[in-house]
Amino acid sequence: MSDEALPATAAPAPRSGIDVARAWPALATVALAILLAALPLGLQGFWLYSLGVCFANALGVLAVTVLVRYGGEVSIGHSFFVAAGAYVVAIADRWYGISALISLLPAIAFGVLLGIAFAYPSRRLSGIYLAVTTMALALALPELILQAGPWTGGFEGLYVSTNLLPGVPKPLKQYYFALAVLVAATALVARLRHSRQGLALLTARSHPAAAEAFGTRRDWARLAVMGISGGLGAASGAALAFTSSTVSPNSFTLWSSIFMLVGSVVSVYGLSLGRALIGGAFITLVPQVLAGSGNWIPIFYGVALLGFILAGHYLPRWRSAMGRAS
Repeated sequence: MSDEALPATAAPAPRSGIDVARAWPALATVALAILLAALPLGLQGFWLYSLGVCFANALGVLAVTVLVRYGGEVSIGHSFFVAAGAYVVAIADRWYGISALISLLPAIAFGVLLGIAFAYPSRRLSGIYLAVTTMALALALPELILQAGPWTGGFEGLYVSTNLLPGVPKPLKQYYFALAVLVAATALVARLRHSRQGLALLTARSHPAAAEAFGTRRDWARLAVMGISGGLGAASGAALAFTSSTVSPNSFTLWSSIFMLVGSVVSVYGLSLGRALIGGAFITLVPQVLAGSGNWIPIFYGVALLGFILAGHYLPRWRSAMGRAS
């Protein structure tokens, strides 16, 4: 057979296309992170502070989303874990002079432990029963903070003031601290999503019997998911404490938990950096944009929420239909 008769070797081309398709989300995330890192060159003052708080709230949204995606459950009490991380940082700063850079990991570890401690007695609960149980955490939280007044500062709260990096303006430190924690968290969640452990957690959620057959107990999976979610919530609180410089009971209410769930819904339960930012921006920046609307604020906010939900529901179907048509 002559060489002309041999078929062309076109196998590498499709594989290259697949590789590019798989790499595109990662490249987009890196580009977004670089863009966010460069924003302080053109922003300052109020908007720089607002974006830092947005990054911290995006971590809280990510925590709720992880619970929804990997555990199949809804939480309306995640302000409990956010407050735990915030107060670890604030107490370490106020009483021991330890900066947030050092107390961040202990805060996350404390959130993981609290998540596991909550998940163990409630591991048999699901659906609305688990959601109401998490609500109990949010309702009890302000009183718990007040009872620990000598440590938490009671109604007045605590001020986070320890210098993180000498010589760097404080607004920049607050901005980049929250951004770094958010980027690191989304990178770790992405790593989990492509790992065997992540697949085991998803299998335990969707097919418990199959997961049991492969050695993954559903009880273990629920503990693991709540621990991860609690740790992310604590990271959110740590970032929020340092970015806002203050920690008080008024920042961690039932409404805080509800808004984190709203942010998760708006992000269409996405685990990427961009999706988490959409949720964080909706609960942080949209109310500030609407601040001058007076009595119309709840109406405009509700319309915006409905618009985001409908867009998240119908846009994928529209894109799929367009793809089939082409």
